[in-house]
Amino acid sequence: MNAYTGDGDEPVDDGGPPRGGLTTGEVARRLGVAPTTVRTWDRRYGLGPDAHVDGRHRRWTAADLARLERMCALTATGLPPAEAARLARSEERPTAAGARNTDAARRAPTGRRSRAGSGLQLGDVRQECRGIARAAVRLDAAALDELLLAAIAEHGLVAAWTEVIVPTLQAVGRKWETSGEKYVEVEHFLSWHVSGALRRAAPPAVEDRPGSTTVLACVPGENHTLPLEVLSAALTERGVPVRMFGGALPVESLVAAVRRTGPAAVGLWSQSRTTASRPLAQHVAAMEWGVRGARRRPVVLTLGPGWAGQAVAGLARPSGLAEAVAALEPSVYP
Repeated sequence: MNAYTGDGDEPVDDGGPPRGGLTTGEVARRLGVAPTTVRTWDRRYGLGPDAHVDGRHRRWTAADLARLERMCALTATGLPPAEAARLARSEERPTAAGARNTDAARRAPTGRRSRAGSGLQLGDVRQECRGIARAAVRLDAAALDELLLAAIAEHGLVAAWTEVIVPTLQAVGRKWETSGEKYVEVEHFLSWHVSGALRRAAPPAVEDRPGSTTVLACVPGENHTLPLEVLSAALTERGVPVRMFGGALPVESLVAAVRRTGPAAVGLWSQSRTTASRPLAQHVAAMEWGVRGARRRPVVLTLGPGWAGQAVAGLARPSGLAEAVAALEPSVYP
């Protein structure tokens, strides 16, 4: 698993800061928070570097970094930032109701296989997942936006979605399922900000070219749109014209959209087997348009886990985002 630096191209050893210390940007990336958060903690709570070096840029030592890691763990338990900062500086134990949660946070390891101060079991994931999880649990909108956009810029839409965003979303989902309806607000918060980041990172819509459009829609009764949103953004990034219709498109509206656009391809998303409809997919695949003697049909892709065990003869079912992009590009650029 690679580690990523903040200001250069060379990997940083996870064993500790390099000689001379870390910059604020490098510290922020190691912690998985926004640089503005580190500066705020320094200015407001006195959590800056213990020592100063010559020059304008402040450098953070291993001890400074450990103190900030403790601050992250404490705030993730719900302690007010001022109290968490006091404890991080003094190494005191919290009192009253916060003690149990903070002890657990202190015992948690800080490596990539840790809960990363978020309360979410992330497993073996990219470094960026830690920060996104922390920001989501803290409901920190500014940090979450910055971290999501940075991951997309660093890795590209497809890799950021597959290796950073999806593992974090899955960790939140697992926590929700096992915690008695807790963390629902975190899941909604994270999904909303992922959607916003995808829209901001995507290039402008590609001008339509007759016979080259891809139509993307959730099947009736299906409202999980994020996978289609990232597919739409990835196709647009590659110059493919996309018409995105979002969640729970009624059958009549889907048919009308296909007839009006005459698409080269149609992607139908289903998250659950209860919404996947073979007859609908077959009907769309059989639709024709164009002049007599040169009529065309769309390439239809059944997308999402809802189609597992619901295979439709003759229709592709890509296993992931990269496979869906690879399947749709040739349909537009044969």
